[in-house]
Amino acid sequence: MAVTTQAPADLIYLDHNATTPVAPEVLDAMLPYLQQHYGNPSSDHPLGHRAHQAVEQAREQVAPLIGAAAEEIVFTSGGTESNNLAIRGGTAAADPGRRRIVTSQVEHAATARPCDLLETQGWTITRLPVTSTGTLDPDTVVEALDTDVALLTVMLAQNETGAIMPVASATGAARRSGILTHTDAAQAIGKIPVSVSTLGVDLLSIAGHKCYAPKGIGALYVRSGTPLQPVLLGGDQERGLRPGTENVAFIVGLGAACHLAQSRLGAETQQLRTLRDELWQTVSAQIPGVVRLTPEDNCLPNTLNVSFPGVLGRDVLANSDRVAASTGSACHSGLHTPSATLLAMGVAPDIALGAVRLSLGHSTTAGDIATAADNLVGAYRRAARH
Repeated sequence: MAVTTQAPADLIYLDHNATTPVAPEVLDAMLPYLQQHYGNPSSDHPLGHRAHQAVEQAREQVAPLIGAAAEEIVFTSGGTESNNLAIRGGTAAADPGRRRIVTSQVEHAATARPCDLLETQGWTITRLPVTSTGTLDPDTVVEALDTDVALLTVMLAQNETGAIMPVASATGAARRSGILTHTDAAQAIGKIPVSVSTLGVDLLSIAGHKCYAPKGIGALYVRSGTPLQPVLLGGDQERGLRPGTENVAFIVGLGAACHLAQSRLGAETQQLRTLRDELWQTVSAQIPGVVRLTPEDNCLPNTLNVSFPGVLGRDVLANSDRVAASTGSACHSGLHTPSATLLAMGVAPDIALGAVRLSLGHSTTAGDIATAADNLVGAYRRAARH
């Protein structure tokens, strides 16, 4: 018998960096392609033509959000595939004399693990340290670049802390040395303005479920003329870079989500920042010793990573009956392991274990923030008593 679990109606969702709900406008755009317009985009008949047109229209909706040309957008199954295509496909097409990759110590696993794989295949991986605010020092990046580097891959916004990386300054130096550049922009899309020209990147990854599209759809921006080899082999869809019959309904959903994000940027960014700061002010006023791990400046407007003193962050969330959020720590065989990202920032292990990431979204209200703050304070006090 199937078991279903339904979230409480009064649950306050503060885990938008993990995934976002599908926006109603996105679902409305998708439904026709799950029902009546079900053709294969490669088929030479009206249903196929309609599907093909929908894919191309979505490409034209994704591109403006990042200042790209429509033909530079390649649809994938999500951010992980986009990162793998960029990293593994980019290095496969690299000059044989370049066998080094430069990245950071705080990348998402979708970047770190492809780099780990290439390291087992003889590549040298230079993993740069971050500052106490979780960002890269631009000078450190420049010093790591040389003629043996094939690829620079640095995320645009850190998923746990919200810290924004100095991608534009790093890519400037890299491009002058003929180095391919890539950024994982999954957390940044729809939260801050993103321009591939300003960033100067050759490759940029997008994950649909981080910007109110469904899970299982994403895109990779590939600057015109960038050498790239496919990771998967099959048909010639997506310019031969991503074979397989296109997931038309989800591609349409990503296009609608990007169009929606472009219309919301600006006013919503300020609203999220205001609500995020109210949450911090309320919690910090009531809990002596709470530590803010998200930097004050140069960070995503929706993200607040805080450490509760003397307790495990997961225990705070376990004692909260209203707030859905996450921690960066892991539990293996009853032993709690602090977030590697926080440790890389120089955060003490006991403080890292007390961390909770609170990430706001489009539907978050001032009332939600007031209730969440009170609930988290109560949850902390209950956790501290045990």
